[in-house]
Amino acid sequence: MDRIRIGVIGVGQIGKQHLENYSKIPGAQLVAFCDIDEPELSRVAAQYGVSNNTTNFRELLRRDDIDAVDVCLHNNLHAPVAIAALQAGKHVYCEKPMAGSYYDAKTMLDASVACDRKLHIQLGTLYHKETQVARLLIDNGRLGKIYHARSTGYRRRGRPYVDGYGTFNFVRKDISAGGALYDMGVYHIAQILYLMGLPPVVRISGKTYQETEMDPHRRHVGQYNVEELGLGLVRFEGGLTMDIIEAWAIHMDAFEGSYLVGSQGGVRLDPFGYHTTQDDVPMDATFDVAKAYSRWHDIRENQDAYDSSQHHWIAALQGRAPLIPTAQIALQTMLISEGIYLSDKLGREVTAREVADTSQSSVVVV
Repeated sequence: MDRIRIGVIGVGQIGKQHLENYSKIPGAQLVAFCDIDEPELSRVAAQYGVSNNTTNFRELLRRDDIDAVDVCLHNNLHAPVAIAALQAGKHVYCEKPMAGSYYDAKTMLDASVACDRKLHIQLGTLYHKETQVARLLIDNGRLGKIYHARSTGYRRRGRPYVDGYGTFNFVRKDISAGGALYDMGVYHIAQILYLMGLPPVVRISGKTYQETEMDPHRRHVGQYNVEELGLGLVRFEGGLTMDIIEAWAIHMDAFEGSYLVGSQGGVRLDPFGYHTTQDDVPMDATFDVAKAYSRWHDIRENQDAYDSSQHHWIAALQGRAPLIPTAQIALQTMLISEGIYLSDKLGREVTAREVADTSQSSVVVV
């Protein structure tokens, strides 16, 4: 396999996860790291045996021994750093959400096209075994005409920082741009969009909440000003709809998993199940997803290219698999999330065009 030489910008909490994943992927070669926390940068670099390190990301981008750059920064920093990397001739892998706003995400995608470089967004749910089995059923017509889907995400009390883990960077709009929808919702909404085949969005309505009590001191220190609960209804071209509920904190037991329903059958993703009617008898089927996935690795060429987002990224750069259009999926996810925010602000349903036309940059100058 061709070795793909990688530079990583940001070696914090998420960056460390990316580094650990790369260390397990044949063909991935870590070449250079960048972070403004110089002591931590040195410690992490020593752990992975990487000697090319800098606190200036532009210095990293000037290197000619890097094929791709991995951007692991806070949401509002994604766009300026990713665009600079694309313009420097690097392929770019970026942590989710794609950016802090639809405008910035669209600018990133446009830059990748203009620079003829690949842009890949970390949407881990697209590589889940359940997603791949659901996609197989859909492609083989087992659901018939899909007309509705539900996207759900649940935490009982799981807000970053104020509920005891992570930093306040996750709960301030000036850094993260959003809360539950940007942190968790992106995974579940993107998963449904991928399985639906990315139909164009027409209209969006939604509401956000921040009602659950939190530690007063942490609220004050963290300047918590993002949503803990996001709700939405999306209308697509062709009559398809999707409803959304995404909770960081809620006084309720676990939600049912996301699902898609069609004229011939339906699929629930967690726990996985297929539901249809056979010979006029309702049927609920369970599949041995793990066994099927194991068998596919034995008989399908390059099946490892779908083991994770980073496996897929390396395989795509090696030319072993076509790149799933994660940038386009992530961009539409941004459109829907920002549409929920705009609908909540205006108190009415909004069009996709309104969202695109009113979206503004949330970029932090770097």
